[in-house]
Amino acid sequence: MNETSMDDAARKATEAPRARDRSVEEQASLTSGADAWHLQGIESKGIGGYMITDGPHGLRKTAGDTGAIDLNHTVPTTCFPQAAGLSSSWNPELIRNVGEAMAEECIQEKVAVILGPGVNIKRNPLRISANVSARALREIYLPAFEHIVKTAQPWTMMCSYNRINGEHSAQNHWLLTDLLRGEWGYDGIVMSDWGADHDRVASLNAGLNLEMPPSFTDEQIVNGVRDGRVEPKQLETMAQGMIDLSAKTRKAMEIEGYRFDVDAHHEIARRAADESIVMLKNDANVLPADRGDSLAVIGEFARTPRYQGGGSSHITPTRMTGFLDALREDDVDARFAPGFTFDDAPQDPRLTDEALAAAKASDRVLMFLGLPNQAESEGFDRTTLDLPAKQLELLDQVTQVNDHVVVVLSNGSVVSVAPWRDKVQGILEAWLLGQAGGRALADVIFGDVSPSGKLAQSIPMRIEDDPSLVNWPGEEGHVDYGEGVFIGYRYYDTFDREVAYPFGYGLSYGTFELHDVTVRCTGDAAASVAVTVTNTSEVTAAQTVQVYVAPPKARVARPRHELKAFAKVALEPGESKRVEMALDERSFAYWSERFDDWRVEAGRYVIEVGTSSRDIADTVTVELEGDGKSMPLDEWSTFEEWRTDPVGGPIVEQMKRDADAGLLPALPEHNAGVELFLDGMPINSMTVLLGKGGKEITRYLLEQYARRIK
Repeated sequence: MNETSMDDAARKATEAPRARDRSVEEQASLTSGADAWHLQGIESKGIGGYMITDGPHGLRKTAGDTGAIDLNHTVPTTCFPQAAGLSSSWNPELIRNVGEAMAEECIQEKVAVILGPGVNIKRNPLRISANVSARALREIYLPAFEHIVKTAQPWTMMCSYNRINGEHSAQNHWLLTDLLRGEWGYDGIVMSDWGADHDRVASLNAGLNLEMPPSFTDEQIVNGVRDGRVEPKQLETMAQGMIDLSAKTRKAMEIEGYRFDVDAHHEIARRAADESIVMLKNDANVLPADRGDSLAVIGEFARTPRYQGGGSSHITPTRMTGFLDALREDDVDARFAPGFTFDDAPQDPRLTDEALAAAKASDRVLMFLGLPNQAESEGFDRTTLDLPAKQLELLDQVTQVNDHVVVVLSNGSVVSVAPWRDKVQGILEAWLLGQAGGRALADVIFGDVSPSGKLAQSIPMRIEDDPSLVNWPGEEGHVDYGEGVFIGYRYYDTFDREVAYPFGYGLSYGTFELHDVTVRCTGDAAASVAVTVTNTSEVTAAQTVQVYVAPPKARVARPRHELKAFAKVALEPGESKRVEMALDERSFAYWSERFDDWRVEAGRYVIEVGTSSRDIADTVTVELEGDGKSMPLDEWSTFEEWRTDPVGGPIVEQMKRDADAGLLPALPEHNAGVELFLDGMPINSMTVLLGKGGKEITRYLLEQYARRIK
């Protein structure tokens, strides 16, 4: 839920009880849960102890109301595609529809807060300290949160388990207060991930409103107030956040008898799955298939779909449609062979023989491969990108008896395709598609829907090509994010590394043309990009236009280009649409650790418009004035910083003229080697090159600068 979804509830928050009217003990109780899934309300004072649950790709509410953590018994709710799938849709409106549907299911199930997906990208998140540069934090890891806070003002946020640069997230005052609330203007509450709070007093002082689940240590907060470790005002502020949250959610929680439309939500799940599928290969137009074709369906995933993640994301769907279910609904007569089992047992020769017989007897093979549940889940990292060996062996044998093989993948994140992709005619990356995944696969495979998914991550040739591998999984309790801003396509494209499939890539049954690209400046550091998209085929289809910005040479190392805007455009055969996308100041900026701020340098930026990071249809250059920011100069500033500064530069030029006129000591004779050496030198070290005269040059620069900045 967010501020825009319930204006009445937000207004009602102004009528909420005030924390200052509660005792210290009552205030402390509000900053910890009642059990694993409930807030600790004060019902006698009109403060509800409402339920909260997980919800990465559907509401996961434990059946009953025991407050215990039970991952296996949950109430039926709609299971949507997981994050890798939905992100591949490149469709913000669709994702909003999914979110709205989940909010409706919260109302039915009396759930006040649903927790979004959390990602533990390194091993042992409870003990790992992530060492990340300020620039990587600002440019890579924080922008999504910043955008959500500034544009949607969610009512709740969750801090992670791990330490960031040595400090637990739950105790990180800079993260929870200075940045989140101060810089971004967040006015909701922050809760801990389950078990992420290790020091109640330190966390509350840092800006954590709610510990989950309870450690039954409210007395630590009470004692902290009494002995001065916790300011009463800080406790009051944290408790007031919980009271306001209770007031905001009360209206929804008091609705009786509400029932969401199960069929409508299943249809949203189906559309989301349709748009999540990425077609990676379609040689000889092996797809779409005809329902009357002679088909072999091989792979246990077709019968027993892996449609969602494991661990705390596991939910009970309202219904389930696998691919074989969809074939039966459509009266499609296909030969099915399970091919393999999901466990680690050796391959059963009988399953191999059955699969090969089906492949030989059919004109076309749909081979369902992927990662079983035990291969990926929360709490551990995968150590390989490879599919299970027995699946790969079976694939090799099937391709020897049938030339028309399409692989359909089921996986929660990227798997390696390079070793076997040349053996098959088609590849569909189907991710984990949720409860309507089987129906969606039939939609795409038989051409009822043209695939429109685009990769939201590059597929490398091999795991050794990943830029983070040299630092993974860390050592002695910490992991260095040494790749900095060069992750994913930013790394592969900048350093020209071969990939199996690039970021933003995805095929369609339709064909498109991007033309008439124009760019106009809308400010000193902003622009607008327009492009016409034409469907040049006879198929109704959608194309995602992607805009990348390639910066000029900067004072810091920057990726060759970065995605800064995109638009998904649905077109009828022959139809054209003009699409316009805005590039704001941040689209051209990098985070300067020297300035501790965003910087847009003046210069020529290249705007690339295409359909993936490596399929660029057209480029246009634009000159930007930049933001005009400058840092104060002093004796420790380098000569390069002086000569490139808006104030210092003219002083340096005047110094050179005065030196030529004999009024100042002359600089060394012009040559590239001396210039490089000079540029990197603080001006208080000019004596290294000029002897005693260098001291006079330093004094001159500082005196002239002092006059000009008065």
